[in-house]
Amino acid sequence: MNGTRRAVYFALGWVMVALGFIGALLPVMPTTIFLIIAAWCFGRSSPRFEKWLLEHPVFGPTLVQWQRHGAIPVRVKWIACSGMAFGYGSFWYFARPTPLLGAVVALFFIACAVYVVSRPSG
Repeated sequence: MNGTRRAVYFALGWVMVALGFIGALLPVMPTTIFLIIAAWCFGRSSPRFEKWLLEHPVFGPTLVQWQRHGAIPVRVKWIACSGMAFGYGSFWYFARPTPLLGAVVALFFIACAVYVVSRPSG
């Protein structure tokens, strides 16, 4: 892989790490998906930082389960689905969307929840 592509993956990896850590602090923003993407980016640019993420004491076990088995722990599934429900409720309350937009966003969240729930449990 050329140096420019590696640099882009490396920078994108760090952007995803930043978003993941912000998501760990904010209840309406996801964490795990950003860290999964970060590990993927680092896997293509920096084995050192991929190893750092996979060995992280808090986030590492979930990332390893995802990489090895496509698995999401039941606790994380509950957190993800609760976060999506809270996010949709906040969207509906604050944005006051039209019924059509509300339905489109609801279908998006439902599709995401179905995907999360359908993954093997870690």
